[in-house]
Amino acid sequence: MRLKGKVAIVTGGASGLGASTANIFAKEGAKVVVADLLQTEGEAVVSEITSSGGAATFYELNVTDPSGWEQVVKNALVAYDKIDVLVNNAGVSGSTPDRMNIDVWDQQMEVNARGVFLGMRAVVPAMRDAGGGSIINISSMSGFVGQDYVHMGYNAAKGAVRLATKAAAVQFAPDNIRVNSVHPGVMPPMRSSQTTSDPEVRKKMIAAVPLGREGRVQEVAFANLFLASDESSYITGIELPVDGGYIAQ
Repeated sequence: MRLKGKVAIVTGGASGLGASTANIFAKEGAKVVVADLLQTEGEAVVSEITSSGGAATFYELNVTDPSGWEQVVKNALVAYDKIDVLVNNAGVSGSTPDRMNIDVWDQQMEVNARGVFLGMRAVVPAMRDAGGGSIINISSMSGFVGQDYVHMGYNAAKGAVRLATKAAAVQFAPDNIRVNSVHPGVMPPMRSSQTTSDPEVRKKMIAAVPLGREGRVQEVAFANLFLASDESSYITGIELPVDGGYIAQ
């Protein structure tokens, strides 16, 4: 088992990429904290994991709330004694038809950028106490390039995640804490997606992908697994695209 003995927090773990990551981590031996605003869905993920013999707990979390983060970390330490891995996955889509909406810009900065910072801020002390750890920040191919179908705030927030990851990797390296970013490409629409849920828009998006298809959440989850495991013990500060070749063009 690639994560045997490790404790991992996965935000946005109630659905999609987060749920897939939580399940795969548990199958590889990790004790998983599923953190999300969606209690019913999150508890269903935990039930799926535990019914298969894995270990998991659900805690409600708004990633924009520092006190919420403090409580989740405290609960995780009480339940499992340490924290080895954080997957900063929770986020909101920037796929909105109103490209100049100020509220969307603010939401992107608050959830997609600040939420990632607060997660790192919350777990670093516990990881120091554990002798190290791995932080995986979920960015996007939108953190590299602009697109005409998302709000520019989404690009800005995901770009912020990419560079904040590099800064954190340098700053926390003396504590043996590795920090890397993963950049999914065209994936199934999020529950908050609007423009990118349109079949005609998706057809154009997929046509721009060299591999000619959308990605599967499991493909990103396996990238997360590699970065969470000791197999990547000399890797920090990298950007790992899982995008079918999109940004290679």
